[in-house]
Amino acid sequence: MTDDAYLFLLDDPATQLGVPPASVGELACMETPAVRAWLDAQGVAATSPRLRLVAPEETAAIPERAERLPVPLGDEELSRLRRHGAPGALADVEEQLLAYRKYTDGRDALLGRAIAAGVSLERIVELTGEDPATVAAAVR
Repeated sequence: MTDDAYLFLLDDPATQLGVPPASVGELACMETPAVRAWLDAQGVAATSPRLRLVAPEETAAIPERAERLPVPLGDEELSRLRRHGAPGALADVEEQLLAYRKYTDGRDALLGRAIAAGVSLERIVELTGEDPATVAAAVR
């Protein structure tokens, strides 16, 4: 397995391998001289239906004869690529997990602010659904 994602060209754009880079959103690598030169050399635009992108763990699926270019992606870009390429049910669950992380970031600070504001431990447990021991440990 490689650490880089790969841009590659498909012979048949109807093939369901990888995702079109434009569908993932803005990618910093698409503006690099290396990618622009590679696209020019292949005679394709960044919006070509033949141009696809795969995550590092999927590079073995790229057809052997396909023109390819390794591209580094940032963590957020790679996360978007993986979500976009995942089956619908998996992508939905991943979105929910990201929402969970968003809501739980800073949980301990929020619980501490609630205690400081005078909300009782019992009320915090009632409102959050958290285990009383978890709330007590978070506000210490």
